[in-house]
Amino acid sequence: MSQHSTDPAWKDTLSDFKGPPLTGDITADVCVVGAGIAGLTTAYLLAETGRQVTVIDANESPGGGETRFTTAHLASAIDDRFFEVARIRGEKMARLAFESHAAAINRIEAICQLEKIDCGFRRLAGHLFPAPGDEKVIRKEYEAAKAAGCAVEMLQDVPIHSLGAGPCLRFLDQGTFEPSRYMAGLWAAASRRGVTFYGRTRAAEVNGGNPAEVKTDRGATIKANAVVVATNTPVHTRVAMHTKVAPYSTYAIAGPVPHGAVPDGLFWDTLDAYHYIRLVTARDRGDADTRTDLLLVGGDDHRTGQDPDPSGRWNDLEIWTRERFPQFGGATHRWSGMVMETLDGLAYIGADVTGEKNVYLVTGDSGMGMTHGTIAGILLNDLIHDRASPWAELYDPSRLPIRATGDYVSEGANMALPYLDWLTSGDVKSIEDVKPGQGAIVRRGLTKLAVFRDDGGSLFIRSAVCPHLGGIVRWNPAEQTWDCPCHGSRFKPSGEVIHGPANTGLGKAEL
Repeated sequence: MSQHSTDPAWKDTLSDFKGPPLTGDITADVCVVGAGIAGLTTAYLLAETGRQVTVIDANESPGGGETRFTTAHLASAIDDRFFEVARIRGEKMARLAFESHAAAINRIEAICQLEKIDCGFRRLAGHLFPAPGDEKVIRKEYEAAKAAGCAVEMLQDVPIHSLGAGPCLRFLDQGTFEPSRYMAGLWAAASRRGVTFYGRTRAAEVNGGNPAEVKTDRGATIKANAVVVATNTPVHTRVAMHTKVAPYSTYAIAGPVPHGAVPDGLFWDTLDAYHYIRLVTARDRGDADTRTDLLLVGGDDHRTGQDPDPSGRWNDLEIWTRERFPQFGGATHRWSGMVMETLDGLAYIGADVTGEKNVYLVTGDSGMGMTHGTIAGILLNDLIHDRASPWAELYDPSRLPIRATGDYVSEGANMALPYLDWLTSGDVKSIEDVKPGQGAIVRRGLTKLAVFRDDGGSLFIRSAVCPHLGGIVRWNPAEQTWDCPCHGSRFKPSGEVIHGPANTGLGKAEL
């Protein structure tokens, strides 16, 4: 079962690649923590150069974390706008942002061809269309995208008329694929090059040095010449990065439409939070039935843990979709993922900010996880081999752009506000008030309890205090998880951790 209570529109093609847990101390040339797109791309590219790489992950199979929940838009058009990158970082950095994401799509295409990965990879156009009244945004982004070197065209009308009127930008040479099949092919190629994988093995502590070392939750230690922490959010730092990344939950639905009813392309609007659209075709699915496509629509993001009933997000997406696509047959798939937003819309990739020697990290996908993860593999390969990279400054994890300080203060306040939950009463007055299939926070003296009662009536009672930095978790009824509204940690109903930055479960309750 996945960590989410719903499943995406992809088949699970990685369950056959289960890795054993690490039970004894080992040495490695490079240890990669995390087996998502960033971790596996890094491992694959390092192994290509002859490096001996060990990958560990809390999940049993590679790709079992947030990568599985991507909607797989491969874009060199920046989600947060080229004009925003230029405003915050300058035009040179905006151009490098475009070039690095374009290079990532090229590298994915090259890997698919070299390794013969049949994952439905294809080039197609991406389209940015305006929400009502946002025509000026389109024209502003057109000029910024051209200045960044992007191949972009201004269309007078949106190609799908039901999405609205007004000018539309068409970005050439974007792409997409079926992420589960790509990850399966990438892992198979990495394995052929000698990469080893240990599943159900969580990093409990990362220490720099020569060698650096990773201590795992099972007691085993890995010593390596270099360690790459490629988890969705860093699990080895307590504070350093978590003031610069903000966890957002994003939602997606998919349902059938007749083949040919919707053009095969990428589409996204200018709203905040924006909607994004693509087709899942027979080529994506590896299916011989070409009569029906799946229309995939996502968006309606919010800060993780800060919506009391997120199931309404899926309903909103379905209403929005039905209004614009009368051919839509209703949502047959519903799922969500977590994206880590940064201050300038670009990932943090590079040397560990705390100064730990021979430790590297990648985080902050900013909704562009597939390209950012591939960029991480390319850039970290250069850094570990002590090669200069034109992208090093762009993605430097230690950066704090002056023009983004307003967002830094705003997001910091948002992270701090949920700590007031310590002062409030519980969701219900007593444990007896928690109904079957539900979870609730119950105040007990000076602390709070996270109480879940399963459908059979059995109770699971844990401390409601997130072990990362002491926030009070909140119940997510849509996905049956405990979510921390401060930094995005998530836990099963019974308290086991399923998403960092916490790397241990909810503590035992003091009854």
